[in-house]
Amino acid sequence: MDEYKQVIIVRKDLKMSKGKLAVQVAHAAVDATLKTLGVKPEWVRNWVEQGQKKVVVSCSSESELLKAYDEAIKLGLTASLIYDAGRTELPPNTLTALGIGPAPSNLVDMITKKYKLL
Repeated sequence: MDEYKQVIIVRKDLKMSKGKLAVQVAHAAVDATLKTLGVKPEWVRNWVEQGQKKVVVSCSSESELLKAYDEAIKLGLTASLIYDAGRTELPPNTLTALGIGPAPSNLVDMITKKYKLL
């Protein structure tokens, strides 16, 4: 069986507090999982059986995050863009994170291997 994982990419240029960053990562993980469950439930099942591997990496800009989103969609992966509501640290509708997968690791790596671990 293939290895499965989920990768969350967060914007480091926003300089979010640790708490804000953690919440944005959580939003991305949950939303991407729910989307995947709707279209590829077997990927979610395999990922859960393998321990729900998650990796968090960072990018340097909104445009970089949007580029990764486009690449994920072109590969047939589920991807969730996370926009902050603007109630605390950030202006409303600030793009903060991208969740990709869960999906086969080899596909996710085609997009995310260039990013550094957070």
